[in-house]
Amino acid sequence: MGIFTELFAWWTGNTIGTRVYTWRKGVRVGDDGLGNVYYEERSGPRRWVIYRTLAEPSQVPPAWHAWLHHTVDVPPVEEHHTPRPWEKAHRPNMTGTYEAYRPPGSTLRPDVRTPPLDYEPWQPE
Repeated sequence: MGIFTELFAWWTGNTIGTRVYTWRKGVRVGDDGLGNVYYEERSGPRRWVIYRTLAEPSQVPPAWHAWLHHTVDVPPVEEHHTPRPWEKAHRPNMTGTYEAYRPPGSTLRPDVRTPPLDYEPWQPE
């Protein structure tokens, strides 16, 4: 994104006010695999995130979400976590995008010409 969009657009979440506040009172705590950067206030309880792209809260992984909401005190970069075999990697909410989940029979599936019928429709005689 261009510097104009980054400085003056509210939807990126990184306006001039956010930059000044982060510069004056913020301490960088870490970042996640998606490129989001996490900060906390030097002398207070506030914690916030600067998103790499659009300000979309579903892009915050669960461990960072817990830290942001004061569920845990230790940020994920300071603790050792080995994922369980059944845990999947974090994926943002894809609702409204091309990658959204569409169950079998949905009219929005691109590969379905006619929806499969699991019932016999009633026809009047």
